[in-house]
Amino acid sequence: MTDNVNRAANRALRARFDDVFGQYQQLRSGLDELQTRLAELRVTERSDDGQVTATVNARGELVSVELSNSIYRARDAEGLSAKITATARRASAAATAATQELVAGYLPAGSGTADFLRTGDFGTLLGRADQVLRRSE
Repeated sequence: MTDNVNRAANRALRARFDDVFGQYQQLRSGLDELQTRLAELRVTERSDDGQVTATVNARGELVSVELSNSIYRARDAEGLSAKITATARRASAAATAATQELVAGYLPAGSGTADFLRTGDFGTLLGRADQVLRRSE
């Protein structure tokens, strides 16, 4: 009887291991492609009046700012500064969303990491570990 229980437990454990290992292999195989796509990611935003165009990378770092010639007519340095800042912030926020979406596509569905990327909630990141620890107590 004990041998049957041990065999059944071993089969279940092996099946679970195979599943987790398969997920790991899938994740690992896509990391090179993900790294390339993130390195190439650029997001561009334009101010409402079209005078300012800001481009950022996947990290939200400013890559370039383009100003139209019409900025010289206004001669409002403070207004232009605010416009550049707001446009760069929008581009950065859009890059963050694009990066989160891109990375989530390479993670197993329903993983805590994917949820964390979307929400920023550490509880979702550690949820699986919390469940495992509660079971072992």
